[in-house]
Amino acid sequence: MQVITGKTQLLGVMGHPVEHSLSPIMHNAAIAHLKLDYVYLPLSVKPEALTTAVAGFAAINLKGFNVTIPHKQAILPLLSEISPVAQAVGAVNTVWRKDNTWVGTNTDVEGFLAPLQDLNRDWSSAVVLILGNGGAARAVVAACAQLGCLRIYTIGRNYQKLQQFYASWNDADISSKLQVHSWDKLPQLIPQATLLVNTTPIGMHPHTEASPLSITEMKLLSSEAIAYDLVYTPRPTQFLQQAEKQGVMTIDGLEMLVQQGAAALKIWLQQSVPVDIMRQALQQQLIKC
Repeated sequence: MQVITGKTQLLGVMGHPVEHSLSPIMHNAAIAHLKLDYVYLPLSVKPEALTTAVAGFAAINLKGFNVTIPHKQAILPLLSEISPVAQAVGAVNTVWRKDNTWVGTNTDVEGFLAPLQDLNRDWSSAVVLILGNGGAARAVVAACAQLGCLRIYTIGRNYQKLQQFYASWNDADISSKLQVHSWDKLPQLIPQATLLVNTTPIGMHPHTEASPLSITEMKLLSSEAIAYDLVYTPRPTQFLQQAEKQGVMTIDGLEMLVQQGAAALKIWLQQSVPVDIMRQALQQQLIKC
C-alpha cells in the first residue's frame, strides 16, 4: 500500500461534481504499477472558484490535472499556452506546468481515435453521424477530421445552438466537411452513416433503458457501419444493444476513457504508461458497480 508523504507528487481531476469520476482508479493503478511516488486526487471545484483553484494548484505545486465538466472551456483564459488540437476543439481536458505557467491540451481526440485506428478501414470515404452538439461532440468532430473522414454530420435539437456550433469552426478544412442538421433529419442521414456516434448522456446510469435513437431509427443503419457510444456505463448501453441487434460493430466509451487518461498521464510523467493496467482497473471497478 502506498504511503503518502510530504514528497508525494500531486495529480488530479478537477470538476463539479467530480465524486463519480473513475479517473482516480485508473491513474492510481498505473502509478502503483510504476512504483512512483505520485497520487491522483478528485478535486471538486465550483465554477465561481475556478480562478482561485487554478492559482492554488500552482501554490501547492500540483504537477498536472485533468479538467472535466463544467470547466473544459472556462479554463482556457487561465492558461498561458493551448495546444493546436485544444484550440480546434475549443476545450481543454489536460493541464500541466511548463516554465512556471499552466499549459493545456485535449486528449479526448486521441482517446476517441484510438479504437478506430486499430481497425483496417478506409476513412477517406467515411460519413460520420454525430448525435449531440455539446463539448464531447466537438472532440469527435476534430477527431474525425483528423482521421480524414469525407463528411461529418452533427445532429442537435436546438437550431440556434447548431448554428453556433458550425460557426465556431474556424478551421477551413473542418468546416468544409461539417454539416449541422436538426434531429428530424435522422431518417435521411442514418442510412448514409459509416460511423454513428452518440455524444449525448442519454442511456447513462441511472437512465439505462433510454437510447437517443428509436429501434425503428436504428434499423436504418447499414450493417457495415460502426456504432460508437461515448457512454461507458452500463456496458453495453441500450444504444449499443440496439446496434448489436442490427449486426453492427459496436464500441463503448470505456476505451476512450482509458486512452485519453493514458495520454494525459504520459504527458505528466514523461514516460510510457501501462494502458492495460488502467483498462483492467476500470473494468474491475465497473463490475463492482
